[in-house]
Amino acid sequence: MDFFIIYAHPNPKSFNHAIKENVENKLREKGKSFETRDLYALEFYPVMKPDDFIAIQQGTYLPDVKREQELISKAKRLIVIHPIWWYSMPAILKGYIDRVFSYGFAYTQTDKGIEPLLTDKEIIIFNTLGETKEQCENSGICPCLKKTIGGTFEFCGIKVLEHKFFFAVPYVTDEDRKQMLREVEELMDKII
Repeated sequence: MDFFIIYAHPNPKSFNHAIKENVENKLREKGKSFETRDLYALEFYPVMKPDDFIAIQQGTYLPDVKREQELISKAKRLIVIHPIWWYSMPAILKGYIDRVFSYGFAYTQTDKGIEPLLTDKEIIIFNTLGETKEQCENSGICPCLKKTIGGTFEFCGIKVLEHKFFFAVPYVTDEDRKQMLREVEELMDKII
């Protein structure tokens, strides 16, 4: 599989959904194989359970986690699409990362320290925000988001190819949003 898309937004009429559709259309157009995991549609259970820890200690994973790990293992590149809520990712995505990008799959501990295990992967991250670019620049939040979101994947050895922000999405014009979608297409053309 060429691409594995992790999508986290509950509203099928959202701009995030439009980004997802544009990404999927571009991958189809280029003849790339991909799988999309819509975490809300899947009703992915994001809460770590005692059984998760027991399984990890036994060197295994719960079936829902194992399925996601198998799909990720088959992919060359990942694409993550989600809004920024409360200066972070949606809880369902955080829980997905907690459970799926777990010890023994995404990283391990050796006598030399933490060793990333997904070094053969690359990722593109698309985020939408309600704040303007100027507000984000003044608050310094964008470098923090790149460090925490991108850094999570880098911790696992995944190379961040691009971390793209779309600002003030609920407040801009339709033409502005169309331009943003053109930027998605241009980025995908460049990366594919």
